[in-house]
Amino acid sequence: MAEVNTGSGNRPAPSLLNRGMPGVITAKSEELFAMARKSSLWALTFGLACCAIEMMSTYMAHHDFDRFGVVTWPSPRQSDVMIVAGTVVKKMADPIRLLYEQMPEPKWVIAMGSCATNGGPYYRSYSVVMGVDHIVPVDVYVPGCPPRPEALMQGILKLHEKIMRDAKGDNGRG
Repeated sequence: MAEVNTGSGNRPAPSLLNRGMPGVITAKSEELFAMARKSSLWALTFGLACCAIEMMSTYMAHHDFDRFGVVTWPSPRQSDVMIVAGTVVKKMADPIRLLYEQMPEPKWVIAMGSCATNGGPYYRSYSVVMGVDHIVPVDVYVPGCPPRPEALMQGILKLHEKIMRDAKGDNGRG
C-alpha cells in the first residue's frame, strides 16, 4: 500500500499578489477581448466543392465544432471568419471579395483544401483561381485533398493562437 505524504513538500511560497489582493486578476483589455473573440467565432462558410462535405462533417456530433465556439452564420455582416472550402473559380472571385469586404473588423480567412490554397489538381486551369489568397488575405491554410475534419479543427486552433498572438503584439514573432 502506498504511503500518502501529508507534509508541505515542495510547494512554492504564497504569491504576494494573492496575499495583498485575493480574487483580483489583472490583464490587458486587448488580451481579454482577444480571448472572447477566439472563443466565439462566427463563421461564414463558403463550401464550393468536395471540401465542403468535410467542413460540414466537422459541425456534426462526432467532431462537434461548437465546443470551440465556432458557429455558422449566413450573413457576412455578423461573421468573424470566412472558411473557403473548395475550388475557387474566377466567376466566384468577385462574390467572395464582396462578402469579405462586408465582414466587420477584425476578420479572418481560412483556406481549406488544396484547391482553395493553390488551385489543387486544377492548377493552371483557365477558370480556376490559383488560391483564394489572390482574392482576399488568408490567415490559416488547411492542407489536404480533401482535408479531414480534424485538420479544420487544427486550423481553428491555429487561428485561436493567431488571435491571441496579435492581441499581445507579437505579429508572428515568437
